[in-house]
Amino acid sequence: MGISAEDLRRSVDEVAAIEPGFAGVIGRIGYPAPRIRVPGYETLLRTIVGQQVSVKAAQSVWNKLDGLVGGAADPANMVKASDEMLRGAGLSRQKAGYARSLAGEVTSGALNLSSLPADDEDAIAALTRVKGIGRWSAEIYLLFAEGRRDVWPAGDLAIQIAVGQILGHAERPSEKAIRTLAEAWRPHRGAVALLAWHHYNTPVL
Repeated sequence: MGISAEDLRRSVDEVAAIEPGFAGVIGRIGYPAPRIRVPGYETLLRTIVGQQVSVKAAQSVWNKLDGLVGGAADPANMVKASDEMLRGAGLSRQKAGYARSLAGEVTSGALNLSSLPADDEDAIAALTRVKGIGRWSAEIYLLFAEGRRDVWPAGDLAIQIAVGQILGHAERPSEKAIRTLAEAWRPHRGAVALLAWHHYNTPVL
């Protein structure tokens, strides 16, 4: 479940020792808070529900969905739910399909969230086989729910902006550029992501 406050602080100190820009962030605004989610189906479904909407809107949809299907945290309820029910909760047609796909993968045993591969890239590949789960969603899940310390969501716009600002770049670095930069921060790239979000002050998931 996420990276603990103690481990996060230790990892941030490790990268700050080799990158003065990160040390400067800590000096200005302190350490980032842990972002911890419960591993499993519910967290992954909430990621789908929250795609491209505000945190407040996502919670509103979740509350409606939870009531209409008789417990959204149970994938069996989602498998049985009709399109009309899911749309009535506020899910788009596309998200309704994604939600049902995830529930089907979990109930059939095709996706076992309690035993994802130990290798991060293999775990990302397993998650992204599910319709509606892209690389960013998979990385966020592995970082927040499983506490995988070296997961690096380089495609996240806020991370790109924050890292560019922290390192003094004139323009926002590309995903490819910050993937290259971040090689020096292994195995603490997850902590750098949390520090970057802390700097940018943007809530995610």
